[in-house]
Amino acid sequence: MQNSTMQISGLQHNLMRRFGMTEYIINLMWDNDAHVWIATSKDVPGLVLEHGSCDALIERVRMAIPELIELNSIDNDDISIEYHTQRRERLVV
Repeated sequence: MQNSTMQISGLQHNLMRRFGMTEYIINLMWDNDAHVWIATSKDVPGLVLEHGSCDALIERVRMAIPELIELNSIDNDDISIEYHTQRRERLVV
């Protein structure tokens, strides 16, 4: 199953490149100590944002990415954003 998922993802990536679209992967991680979501990305230099709400953080990311792309002199007209979220909790039962 994982192999077929990788093939589909690779196909999507190739199609987006073919049509001039660049995909940015944004990592959203929950900081249990600070009680905030943190957004980072290897694809967007300088992207480090935080917010208590995941939805509000995604909105902040949407606003920040075009500015960061311009500041980093990255030439892109059409972009696609893929969000990877991670939240781990410990339950005591």
